[in-house]
Amino acid sequence: MQAVRVHQYGGPEAMQLDELPTPAPGAGQARVKVEAAGVNFIDIYKRSGLYKGALPIPLGEEGAGSVEAVGPDVGDVEVGDRVAWTSVAGSYASHVLVPADRLVDLPEGMSFDQGAAIMLQGLTAHYLSHSTYPLKQGDTCLIHAAAGGVGLLLTQMAKLRGARVFGTVSTEDKAALSRGAGADEVIRYTEQDFAAEVERLTDGKGVNVVYDSVGKDTFDKSLKCLVPRGYLVLFGQSSGPVPPLDPQILAAGGSLFLTRPTLANYATTREELLQRSDEVLGWVASGKLDVRVDRTYPLAEAAQAHQALAGRETTGKVLLRPE
Repeated sequence: MQAVRVHQYGGPEAMQLDELPTPAPGAGQARVKVEAAGVNFIDIYKRSGLYKGALPIPLGEEGAGSVEAVGPDVGDVEVGDRVAWTSVAGSYASHVLVPADRLVDLPEGMSFDQGAAIMLQGLTAHYLSHSTYPLKQGDTCLIHAAAGGVGLLLTQMAKLRGARVFGTVSTEDKAALSRGAGADEVIRYTEQDFAAEVERLTDGKGVNVVYDSVGKDTFDKSLKCLVPRGYLVLFGQSSGPVPPLDPQILAAGGSLFLTRPTLANYATTREELLQRSDEVLGWVASGKLDVRVDRTYPLAEAAQAHQALAGRETTGKVLLRPE
């Protein structure tokens, strides 16, 4: 099998395509032949050493493919099943071992590309909009990086919940994509102060929740966009980690809430995983939710995929395909 791994932390060049023995599944595991793997910022954080682990680090957290073999005590899947997964290390590979209870079936007619593109970002958008701050009819929300993979999905889900959506983007092309996903107001942060625009567009009231995956560059102004007792949901740090915070700032802003959620804490059981994935995959299958795959690369070009994502060149999902 082939697998992309990091033997020393560094830039995109730190990734190596290694030849490894194809593993046999153990108890409770399935071996999946990977057809497509999703590329996410968490992979960049692990590659660079921002998130540390034991070297060599197998990269990739999500994908889709066909079950090739199962180990003992597996009752959730069978050989030949078309499946998808997320939060499973080592998905940048031709084959991956996955705990069988973390696999979900792909709906009939759904492509492997769609399955790989929707799992991490789709389930993230779901827990953000349905659980971390459960949006309701009439709520207002600000979504940073609104033309990115999570941003486009989160915008669509926020509209399904009846919210008014403000999105920030860097270019007019991205603004068009954000509007196409349903954003009510799109702010070009390269030309406008997004906090001032939110104040203007809400008549000084602010928004109920800010969904912030950018981090350092947006954090302080995101707090200023909130209504009293509003929520700042920090779920990423594409611009870098947020500096230490004096909690008194939250009091001064109007008894604000700050949370740093992760998908792992919102899909802790198989039941919760299936509840979220069934809803998200069902929306995709029915056409209620559009999944945008921006570009694909072979495994050997994982470095180019990381460069494109980190450089904010992408709109939607980036995938890797084993050759």
